[in-house]
Amino acid sequence: MKRLLVPLVILGAVLAVVAASASARSEKATATAQACVLLPDKTSSARYELYDRPYLSAAFKKAGVSYIVNNALGQATTQRSQADQCITNGAKVILVDPLDSGTGASIESAAAAKGVKTIDYDRLTLNGKASYYVSFDNVVVGKTMGNGLVAALKANGQYSKHPVIAELNGGITDNNATLFKQGYDSVLKPLYAKGIFKKAKSGDQWTDWDATKGQTIFEQMMTANGNAINGAIAANDNLAGAVVTVLKNKHLSPIPVTGQDATPQGVQYILAGWQTMTVYKYVPDEAKAAAAAAVALLKGKKVPGVNGFRKNGSKKEPTVALPVVSITKSNYTRLFKDGFLKKSQVCIGAYAKLCK
Repeated sequence: MKRLLVPLVILGAVLAVVAASASARSEKATATAQACVLLPDKTSSARYELYDRPYLSAAFKKAGVSYIVNNALGQATTQRSQADQCITNGAKVILVDPLDSGTGASIESAAAAKGVKTIDYDRLTLNGKASYYVSFDNVVVGKTMGNGLVAALKANGQYSKHPVIAELNGGITDNNATLFKQGYDSVLKPLYAKGIFKKAKSGDQWTDWDATKGQTIFEQMMTANGNAINGAIAANDNLAGAVVTVLKNKHLSPIPVTGQDATPQGVQYILAGWQTMTVYKYVPDEAKAAAAAAVALLKGKKVPGVNGFRKNGSKKEPTVALPVVSITKSNYTRLFKDGFLKKSQVCIGAYAKLCK
């Protein structure tokens, strides 16, 4: 038994050297990253890992720019730590998709203190120091949802019957969620004011982008309203799925329900008649635009695609605002034609027979 001690000690030493070497290689690789991306989580939407990460990676590779893509997994302290690591390791530009504006602002201030440029990606960091903002027009996203709900209520004959509407908003600390709500409220509030629509009792709540919490909230809304809710604004496809789950559990018929992100499940529910529409945001264009902005800043060139400004505190932030499209059962195949989704992701199992 004693003879094994020396080999084990040597093996331990070798492993330690290998681990140290691997760690050094990792740090060296990170240190060469000119651009750093900070994504917020994997739970509020499937888009971040399904679309943002691969499309941003592809755009930076094509531009010949070294990069690293981080995901905070829903933890603000993690996102700040990832940002600090990027700054320490020499990143010159950081794309910030903040979990909340407080975290985003602290990251952008820390970056500015070290001469690192930041770009607000997808979400605007309120009172931050970003040089540019690249996103979809988020108020238009909300308006598209509101108009989609109205169209569906007209189509099913409920519009003239004073339908009761529930609103499942996103995360209250997410500025995008506030903008989405601004958009659909601009459509719905006049209808509430005229008595054409009725807002459900306890029918306007924030969900933290948590589908489980959204399901509980919608169950409570249904109970408070005697199951007589005729339509629902769900701020994304995950929350729309929560509404659908409640309706199915109660053995109720579908009602008009909105969504956004054009996820595979969202499209499946549209095909099956459980979800009315989803807002299609072509993430590849957003990723390309953000990467192009980062590359331009790295090279000291003019940022392409700027088409307006967004008021952010005392400043106007130059903005690249991208268009969105409403997806329904009539045009869902566009997602396949654009390569945004694969038919094999949607047209499977019970949904295969529903596809064109």
